[in-house]
Amino acid sequence: MIRGIGASDGIAMGKAFMIPTWEWDFPEKMVDVTDLAYEFERLYDGIRSSKDELKLIKQEIHEVVGQEESNIFDAHLAILEDPIFMNEIQGIIERQYKAAEVAVKEVIDKFVGMFDLIDDEYMKERALDIKDVGNRLLKHLLGDMEENVPPTDYPYILVAKELTPSQLAHLDPPKVLGLVTMVGGTHSHVAIMARAMSVPLIIGLEGKLLRPIQNGDFLIIDGQEGTLYINPDEATIERYKARKNNWLEFKESLQELSNVPPITMDNKMISLHANINSFKEIDQVVRNGASGVGLFRTEYLYMDRDSLPSEDEQFEVYKHAAAKLNGLPIVIRTLDIGGDKKLDYMPMAKEDNPFLGYRAIRISLGRKDLFKTQLKAILRASVFGYVRIMYPMITTLNEVKEANAVLEEAKQELSDLGYDYDSNIEVGITIEVPAAALIADVLASEVNFLSIGTNDLVQYVLAVDRMNENIAHMYDPFHPAIIRLLKHIIDAGKRVGVPVGVCGELAGDIRALPIWLGLGFEELSISIQTLLHVKHRLLSSNYANCKKLVESILVCKTSQEIHNLLNDADQVF
Repeated sequence: MIRGIGASDGIAMGKAFMIPTWEWDFPEKMVDVTDLAYEFERLYDGIRSSKDELKLIKQEIHEVVGQEESNIFDAHLAILEDPIFMNEIQGIIERQYKAAEVAVKEVIDKFVGMFDLIDDEYMKERALDIKDVGNRLLKHLLGDMEENVPPTDYPYILVAKELTPSQLAHLDPPKVLGLVTMVGGTHSHVAIMARAMSVPLIIGLEGKLLRPIQNGDFLIIDGQEGTLYINPDEATIERYKARKNNWLEFKESLQELSNVPPITMDNKMISLHANINSFKEIDQVVRNGASGVGLFRTEYLYMDRDSLPSEDEQFEVYKHAAAKLNGLPIVIRTLDIGGDKKLDYMPMAKEDNPFLGYRAIRISLGRKDLFKTQLKAILRASVFGYVRIMYPMITTLNEVKEANAVLEEAKQELSDLGYDYDSNIEVGITIEVPAAALIADVLASEVNFLSIGTNDLVQYVLAVDRMNENIAHMYDPFHPAIIRLLKHIIDAGKRVGVPVGVCGELAGDIRALPIWLGLGFEELSISIQTLLHVKHRLLSSNYANCKKLVESILVCKTSQEIHNLLNDADQVF
């Protein structure tokens, strides 16, 4: 058994089909000055053909993965229209007299190499996008190259060093049992598409295989646990056949819970909200019976484009999201960029510690014009539903007061223009910095609700970068310090009379559910994909037993003691 990282749930069993890394190898071809016009014509023809192909792929893949995921190819189209990318190619042709394909490859290599050096998952994803687009353009410049197409006569598990969205889009979905890649991220475009297609995916196997996987090897992959078996014995095969059947039956049964109230066996109600990146996910939120949207990550409105979204553009998005929820609450988090999220058109100074740097509310308060534009869009949308505002990465009371002052300015400007809005719109903050957690009662006095962002809070408390492979094992949300700090926050909220929810990944972790219940949390905001899983576990939970369990957990001295208690707590469910 080899352990990687599960990026898309499910169990797949079948023969492997390897896609070798596509490396272009051609001589550096020079051209005569009289042929430059012809090279530019070849380049522009290749661009037009590539764009036509991408538009067709987007249209076809939309039927398989949906609108949001098919928009990935808009980012690829944007690269072909990016003036910096194209100017680099044209400059090499014009000044160095190189053939179009040589210029394209040089620019691809330059940008990919540059982005790969940045320790940032989003920028590495941009590098893969550029490589994908560049390969498509090279294919048209060099003529149709022979591609390694998977067989059509039997289903397979696709194995590659890395996969691009284009490669995944060209596959025949019914034939793809699962995906295995040596590199990649859980938030990569391929991972997003795999989850939308309900195809199990394991990533992060580079350096872990004793030998390369061969075509025809029989594989078992578990996308939840991130495990891979190569040519397993019959007992393992039979065990996973049973697990796969149970998994499929379980998935089908979950949808039946969408209209069931989220309440424990002893009648404790817990609100289960959804985290979303786009208003296009609202239909799925409603279909899965969520109590509302607890986190709308608005930064994705700002990404994969070449300029800031206008007030009107943002207003339309927020309005449609609020209206579709028919009165259910939607928490719109203001722009949260910096750290691992960058905007190509808004360059920022290089930082040695970007996660501790100029990001989130710090950028909004430093760019109040940008901040106010977003706040006005949210306020205008508030008349179409139950809209709430949340400020990210708050550290001090002054930040809350300053942000609220900008909000009041936005209200006044809208009033002067005659716009309607909810004058009593509720405002909250994310607790993701230890300083904010320790003064949660002070901050709560200035807002209507608190929401704990566990992803950053855990790594800040433990001083562990969870993306650093050398110390990722130290990223433990069940560390005694984390549990005690969570209790401190919920107790502070209760003292002030302000509700406290959770919106980080830990909110959707089944193992953590008894902790949330036992500590007294009444609102969790989790991914749409895990919402029904959490509800299923909640319905079989006992609130009173969870409270007793947490009393024991709070006196634990080590993470292992807490894990042992959770593992032995079958009577809770």
